[in-house]
Amino acid sequence: MRLLVCIDDTDNLESIGTGKLAYQIIGVIEERGWGKCDVISRHQLYVHDEIPYTSHNSSMCFGVNLDGTSLDHLINYTADFLTRESAAGSDPGLCVVIPEQLKEPGRLIEFGFRAKGTVLTKKEAYQLAGQLGVHLSEHGGTGGGVIGALAGTGLRLSGNDGRLRGRLQIGKINDEVSVGEVKSRTIVNIVQSLEGQILNDHDLVRLGEKVKAVLMGGRVVMPVYPTCGGNGGARWQTCTKEQLKIF
Repeated sequence: MRLLVCIDDTDNLESIGTGKLAYQIIGVIEERGWGKCDVISRHQLYVHDEIPYTSHNSSMCFGVNLDGTSLDHLINYTADFLTRESAAGSDPGLCVVIPEQLKEPGRLIEFGFRAKGTVLTKKEAYQLAGQLGVHLSEHGGTGGGVIGALAGTGLRLSGNDGRLRGRLQIGKINDEVSVGEVKSRTIVNIVQSLEGQILNDHDLVRLGEKVKAVLMGGRVVMPVYPTCGGNGGARWQTCTKEQLKIF
């Protein structure tokens, strides 16, 4: 059974981030043999004065290939973990989705993309979760994190949103590596320009300060932009922090 697990609004300015809590949850799931988890994706939500958030208003989602008998254990443990470990003043929310059981996945995806540009309410989130039959729960404060948690599962399900947590471990800044090497040494499926050009395995890419991957078209993509490489040098560069914000 495959699940999507998303958490949101667990931190404050002094605490560890939501991504680190998600990483800790993954560690327990795998340590207890409940399932095998995949990479965490960060989903940027709407930044607005009416929406409380710590710094960026983003939720964290990861997939789990789960032993079906462990579903209740996973949900109960994660709920207790968020109640216990979320920072003071936070409003944590948890969403767990079984994609293959969704009869109307488009509605969840639509909610996710609406949350990137609209102020939504807890009432709307709970209504949709109830109609779709997904787990949605709050674990402290106002519980407003349920909105982002539900949205994050929809965005992850779309396959067209989110930056993957952590940096790709390929080499040092200014190293030049081939696309084939990137794909063989990481989980990247495609190296693609910001304009949509897919690079060939022999193309060279210069590594920047932040070497990141994103989700596009259901694949793991490393975005790049053209640089002024000459004399056989790399003609492509990994994206800057500012360029990555579009994802």
